[in-house]
Amino acid sequence: MPYVNGFVLAVPEDSKQAYIDTAEKFWTLAHEFGAISQVECWEVDVKDGHTTDFRMATKAKDGEKIVFSWVTWPDRETAKAAEKKMMEDPRMEEFGEMPFDGKRMIYGGFEPVVFMES
Repeated sequence: MPYVNGFVLAVPEDSKQAYIDTAEKFWTLAHEFGAISQVECWEVDVKDGHTTDFRMATKAKDGEKIVFSWVTWPDRETAKAAEKKMMEDPRMEEFGEMPFDGKRMIYGGFEPVVFMES
């Protein structure tokens, strides 16, 4: 069963291409260090909630879109080792300033309990 790193963040709408560029650079490293897949999803239909929602969770501001993404790994050990290797990799410095406020990003590691593909 794979291991999943999941992310939810708010990105300024006019920074969409910069976000895509950053995600593609990230994939280069993640894949090199063992990632199986990466999916980056840009908000199209995100409803406002009554108690909580993606916007409230990320403290999204006017003009920001929600990004929902995940990276799959063969297992947790590979993901943890890759995180350490990426943080030590000098190519990380090439990323420069992120096109979003990382302090408002929600992320975590997950072990799937149901995993289906066709």
